[in-house]
Amino acid sequence: MPEVADANFSPKIDSPEEKLLRRLKTIVNGYLDKEQVESIIRAYSFGADSHTGQFRKSGEAYICHPLSVAITLAEMHMDTRGIIAAILHDAIEDTPATKEQITDEFSQEVADLVDGVTKLTKLDNKSHAETQAENVRKMLLAMAKDLRVIIVKLADRLHNMQTLGAMPLEKKRRIAKETQEIYVPLANRLSMNSIRHQLEGLCLEAIYPHRYRAIKQAVKKARGNRREIVNTIENSIKNRLNQTGLIFDVAGREKNVASIYKKMQRQKISFSKVFDVYAFRILCDQDDDCYRILGCVHNLYKPIPGKFKDYIALPKANGYQSLHTILMSPYGMPIEIQIRTHEMHRLAESGIAAHWLYKSKDTSGDTARARATEWLRDLLEIQKTAGDSLEFIDNLKVDLFPQEVFVFTPQGTIIKMPRGATIVDFAYAVHTDIGNACVSARIDSKLIPLQTQLENGMTVEVITAPWARPNPLWLNHIITAKARSSIRNYLKNFKQQDAINLGRRLLEKELKSLSLKLDNIDESRIVQLLDVMKMQAMDELLEEIGLGNKMPLLIAKRLSQQDIHAAVKLEDTSTEHAPLIIKGTEGMVITLANCCKPIPGDSIIGFFNPGKGIVIHHHQCHNSSEVRKKQTSWIDVEWSQEVSGEFSAELRIELLNQRGTLATIASTISSLDANIESVSMADQDDKVSIDLITVSVKDRVHLATIIRKLKKLFIVLKITRVKT
Repeated sequence: MPEVADANFSPKIDSPEEKLLRRLKTIVNGYLDKEQVESIIRAYSFGADSHTGQFRKSGEAYICHPLSVAITLAEMHMDTRGIIAAILHDAIEDTPATKEQITDEFSQEVADLVDGVTKLTKLDNKSHAETQAENVRKMLLAMAKDLRVIIVKLADRLHNMQTLGAMPLEKKRRIAKETQEIYVPLANRLSMNSIRHQLEGLCLEAIYPHRYRAIKQAVKKARGNRREIVNTIENSIKNRLNQTGLIFDVAGREKNVASIYKKMQRQKISFSKVFDVYAFRILCDQDDDCYRILGCVHNLYKPIPGKFKDYIALPKANGYQSLHTILMSPYGMPIEIQIRTHEMHRLAESGIAAHWLYKSKDTSGDTARARATEWLRDLLEIQKTAGDSLEFIDNLKVDLFPQEVFVFTPQGTIIKMPRGATIVDFAYAVHTDIGNACVSARIDSKLIPLQTQLENGMTVEVITAPWARPNPLWLNHIITAKARSSIRNYLKNFKQQDAINLGRRLLEKELKSLSLKLDNIDESRIVQLLDVMKMQAMDELLEEIGLGNKMPLLIAKRLSQQDIHAAVKLEDTSTEHAPLIIKGTEGMVITLANCCKPIPGDSIIGFFNPGKGIVIHHHQCHNSSEVRKKQTSWIDVEWSQEVSGEFSAELRIELLNQRGTLATIASTISSLDANIESVSMADQDDKVSIDLITVSVKDRVHLATIIRKLKKLFIVLKITRVKT
């Protein structure tokens, strides 16, 4: 018996979700088989049931958002599992559905993809910035296992940006800034330019709505004024290329608002001065054809010097390939021409997604995928050494904004580096161990300092030494995330081990004065002490002593008492103790004071600087008298008989003010096997110049030899060592 329709029932026709589902089915039917399409429809049913009763700020059913994300991926011809993951990407986070359910219903692969995109929800006592940093870090680690995670996330962020209208203004700007800082450069790094351009425009519209509207209106107005000129130029290019017999496509395109705005900001010009609002893209079949077409257009219109870039021979870090040139048209209007093959164009638009998009036809996506995978390997290395998520995000941002220079190894291998990178960045790019041990370098066979910035075409040979280690000052010059994280990690571990070694020496020194040895103290007493001090291991206590946070005398007295819990009285802190022997190679926890610059042979004193270790001063330094007042924080120290290395000493020299005096001083110091670290002028008149010169010396005897030699020069009126 046929069912009778209820007169009060009006079926839901063409709801937004149904329209979106119909559109999705139309797209996937074009490249997937029937069984795969059915699994996508089943995923929609699962997602729609899970999101039942949920609505977006705009008022539409929540399932419309995952469907829109899936449509973006379908237009890129993403595989079935990628599209299913897009439909379910919010299911674990926002619905009762679990990862196990998705695994049972679809597959482990789909569940892992969904989990990779899912935010971390249980982040108690974290700021918004830390929460976002943790979420990005989690996403990138998942992306290292499966690149589709980031493709789904970028499509998700694109639709979120497209539907910001219902959000409060402040939230709009916050989301747009986060997109601008993380997701736009990520899309660029992965060569997904189609999504990148859309995100850039949406970010500009959300952050600067008035500027966006003004530029858009100006572009619309210019479009009418320049249409005839643009058509004439396009026809001229086509006519010229037709004479060559090459197969090609020419398309004029209008630059997007965000690109125009960035150019106006970069060059500090108004819109009226932006002439290349229109650009032309020429697509051909073969790499060689690109260069033939380049010659043709250069014969047609004069190229502007310095504006040609060959990204085919030297692709960008994200795999982008194309020839770029800017020509001066007969109308006085510069025009930009991009020349690339069809495969290069697909790669430029889809990036890593091209691996799935054209998987059955060619391997055009493999280049981007290989480069992305290589970058992710570096990213994983960086995240392992990053202290926290915020530091990781800072390193990531550095890595996401590269402008490349190309340099060569001595073997002729080309290595890409960000513009502004130094020798140290290069050394770490070759290998972490080479970076840690580098001491100097040769560029084109000439010795140069490590802070030298790289330039295109340089041949760089890094010089290493087995005794070398990273210098904290390198952090002021380097710009790559890999170098920064490697140096920080090395210094952190190195300082920790140095602190433990120094702490052991200091504690053993104090125990010796009490006729005790650390190795002979009963293990139970050490466990009791660690329990009282709320520490897990002896190394932790030794590190605190070495860093100056715990006094070794107090710890030694506690270990000597029967009752560990008893308070320690320091009745006699002036007892004669053997001084701590300083070799000058203790690392980062024993530092030489910059105010007096003590050198081997000087009478010295040390004091504990909490968190940093022991700072060594010259006895005559005015700061040492202040140190002595704090009886519990200073320590007797003296130089070892076997001191190695070089030490800084400062000289105050009064010179005759005449040409060549500094050159004479420098050559004299150099002849005595010493280096000048810095020179500054303290005072000067017509006759006399007073200079402060910092030199590197081995010890006090070496310095005395230099002073005697300088005193014999007729240009030196007076010379003294600065000790305070």
